[in-house]
Amino acid sequence: MSNRKGNPQNFDNQPSRDLTENVTFRATKEMKEEIQKQDNPAQFCRDAVQKALDEKK
Repeated sequence: MSNRKGNPQNFDNQPSRDLTENVTFRATKEMKEEIQKQDNPAQFCRDAVQKALDEKK
């Protein structure tokens, strides 16, 4: 029987960076729908935020 929660080694996360914090924000209905269409919505959001932060430096 497979592990329903998945195997951490199969995730796209970098091993040295634990995802321990939650961030919540408001978005338009259209934004939410487009985000949910992504293959991995959570990773899509993390990548978008990281890109914006990198551009500010």
